[in-house]
Amino acid sequence: MAENKLTAEAMNSHDTTLLRDIDDALANCMKCGNCQAGCPIYRETKKEFSVARGKISLMQAVLSGKLPISEEFDSIMGMCLNCKTCSANCPCGVKADDLILRGRNAAVKARGLHPVKSTVFKLLSNRPLFNAALRMGGMFGWLTFKDIPDKNAVFSRFPVPGMDPNRATAPLASTPLRSEYPEVIKVAGAKRRVAFFTGCTINFMYTDIGKATIEVLKENGNEVVLPGKQHCCGTPVHVAGCFDLANEMAKHNIEVFESYDVDYIVGSCGSCVEALRDYPKWLKDEPEWQARAQRISDKVREISQFLVEIGYRTDNLGTINKTVTMHDPCHMIRGLKVTEQPRQVLKSIPGLNFVEMKEHDRCCGSGGSFCMSHYELSRQVNDRKCQNIEATHADYVCASCPSCRMHITDGIVQNHLPQVAYHPVQLLAEAYRKGKG
Repeated sequence: MAENKLTAEAMNSHDTTLLRDIDDALANCMKCGNCQAGCPIYRETKKEFSVARGKISLMQAVLSGKLPISEEFDSIMGMCLNCKTCSANCPCGVKADDLILRGRNAAVKARGLHPVKSTVFKLLSNRPLFNAALRMGGMFGWLTFKDIPDKNAVFSRFPVPGMDPNRATAPLASTPLRSEYPEVIKVAGAKRRVAFFTGCTINFMYTDIGKATIEVLKENGNEVVLPGKQHCCGTPVHVAGCFDLANEMAKHNIEVFESYDVDYIVGSCGSCVEALRDYPKWLKDEPEWQARAQRISDKVREISQFLVEIGYRTDNLGTINKTVTMHDPCHMIRGLKVTEQPRQVLKSIPGLNFVEMKEHDRCCGSGGSFCMSHYELSRQVNDRKCQNIEATHADYVCASCPSCRMHITDGIVQNHLPQVAYHPVQLLAEAYRKGKG
C-alpha cells in the first residue's frame, strides 16, 4: 500500500511539472461556458469533458496534484477536433486550442504514444519509406479499393485497420503528383518564381488539386518549383502532441525551401499552409531556428490568398454554368483568417452561381486523424454539414482543404447526395481551360 502511494505521489509530482509553464494561461479561463456554443463535439455529446472548459479544468486538476495524467486524461484530450472555435468565441482571449495541444503533449511525455500512432508517425517521419509505401499503395490500389462513380472516392474491398469498412475515402494516385512534373516548371516571361508545397494528401491522393494549382500558377505567369525533398508539414504529429518530432519535420522543410531562390511558397491545403506559417511558433524555444522559420513563413501563402494578392487574370475565363457553395475549413477561417479570397475566386468565374450555406464556418468533423479514431462522432458532425450542403441545392461544394474535401465526400456518399466536392482552384483551372475553347 505504501509503495503504491509513493508511486502515485511520484507520478503526480512528474505530471505537475509538465503543465506548470501554462498555469497562468489556464487560470485565465473564467469557466463562462461560451466555448460550449460553438464546440461541434459538445453539440453532439453534451458532455462537459468534450468542451474546452472541461479540458482546462482537467489540466488544472493535474497541476494541483489531484489527478494524474492517466489513460482517461489522454483520451479526453484527444476528444477535440482542433477547430479553434473555442478560442474564437472566448471573451477572455484564452487560446484553448493551443492549451489542449499542450495537454496532449503532456500526455505523450508522461505516457508515451499509443502503439498505433507511434508506428504511423515513424513511417510518416521516414520520408523515403513513407514515399515508397504510398507509391506502392497507388500502384496496386485497384486491387484494394473500388471506385465510387463521379465522386473521386473509393470504398475498401477489404478490412483496413483503423478505418470503418463503409467509409468512402480518397483514392491513392497511381503516380504521385511530384513524379509527373520536372522540379522546375518553366514559363515564358515568368513574373515570379513560386515554390509549391504539395503536402502529402495532394501529392499522393488528390493530384487533381495539385495539377489545377500548377495550371493556375502557370496561367498567371509564375515559374513553378516542386522541391523533391519536401515532406509532411508536421501537422498530424504536432496536433497529436508530439512536438519534438513535429519540430524535426519542420526543420527538414525549412532546410529544403531555404535551398531555393523563390519569391513565394504556395500551398493548396489550409492545414499545411497554417503549419508552415506557424513554424516560428513551433520553434520559439530555438532562436536560430525560429529566425530561419520566420524567413520561410513570410513567403508562405494559401493559393487563393496568393492569387488575390498578385491580381490573377480574369479576362480569359470561360463560363461554368453551375451552382456552388463553400465550406470554410477551420484552419483557413480561424487559423489563417483566409475566407474572402476563395469566395472572390469562385465569384469571378463567369456563369458560376455562388450560394452561401448555413453554418459555412462550422467544422465538418474531419479533424485529421479524429475522423479515423472517432468515426461515428465525426459522422454526426459531418451529417449536419451535409444537411446544410443539401439545402443549397448546389451542384458543387468547395473546400480549401483536402482533408475536409475527403470527409465531406464521405458524408455526401453516406447521405446519398448528388453534390461533388472540389477545391476552388479546380474550378478556376477549369474556367481557364474553357476560356481557351
